[in-house]
Amino acid sequence: MTDVTPTPGIHHVTCVAGDPQRNIDFWVETLGLRLVKRSINQDDSGTYHFFFADAEGTPGTSMTFFPWEDLSAGKVGSGQVSRTAFRVPEGSLDYWEDRFEEYDVDYDDRVERFGETVLPFRDPDGLPVELVEVEIPDDEATVPWTEFVPEESAIRGFHSVTLWLADPQPTMELLETMGLEKQGTEQAQGDTPGDERTRFVASGPVGSYVDVLPTVESGRQGHGTVHHVAFQTPTDEDQQAMRDAVRSEGLSPTQQIDRHWFRSVYFREFGGVLFELATSEPGYTSDEPLEDLGGRLVLPGKFEAQREQIEANLPDVTIPTAETADADD
Repeated sequence: MTDVTPTPGIHHVTCVAGDPQRNIDFWVETLGLRLVKRSINQDDSGTYHFFFADAEGTPGTSMTFFPWEDLSAGKVGSGQVSRTAFRVPEGSLDYWEDRFEEYDVDYDDRVERFGETVLPFRDPDGLPVELVEVEIPDDEATVPWTEFVPEESAIRGFHSVTLWLADPQPTMELLETMGLEKQGTEQAQGDTPGDERTRFVASGPVGSYVDVLPTVESGRQGHGTVHHVAFQTPTDEDQQAMRDAVRSEGLSPTQQIDRHWFRSVYFREFGGVLFELATSEPGYTSDEPLEDLGGRLVLPGKFEAQREQIEANLPDVTIPTAETADADD
């Protein structure tokens, strides 16, 4: 097997939404994440691409969305990321349950998983999401965004993704090839179809976990589903080595693609989940100052010359701020 630098963990997760304004309102105002980039789908310039993250867009914190309004509702099933989980500070789930009540968020009872307390909920498109209480270390890698949610409760990047797979074994071996280590197995809890949940852990402090569950339940892509999960390969050299390792396992990764804020390689793993490998640089501040992230529509590369046409085809959206939220109350 090709030598690889183990992935530090999840880089970002990209999902499919419906109404773009509703998507922004929920992820910014209700969940308190920062809109760090407002752009377009580089493979479909008539669709927005929103990036929600911590205050600085740290790798391992950005949940991104393609709001394809014309698609129908999706269904989570085998070959998909079934849930995406975020870290929150210990003791903050009471705050989040109260907030979910205030904002009429659809949530479930807490469950215990691998010794941690988990609060499952869904976004307005039905996307399954979770908050997991963790101890925040003194050298915490994320920078909380506190415009809507106080620091002591704010989301601190990814905790994990859960993969639903018809045959988990090849994917579990792939995760080990990517440098994740098997942590353990326990009986699944919550609305999951499998009998056992197997957890793998990466080397980084954020987005460290990948859980695998067996299921043959069929699914379809649409609103409320994950499009792909990206793993960190911080440098081009790390990414090339990981690409070689993935190819050696019999998979077919793409060539490197420039995504403006990171460089990417894509492949479908054995169970059908779309994986991406993403570099750390140049990052979200490469084309906007830190204080202005998300403030304008950024059109990377060749798309800037098409700005007038692209803007005319996109619906208007408003980014919530604490001031506008107070004015609406």
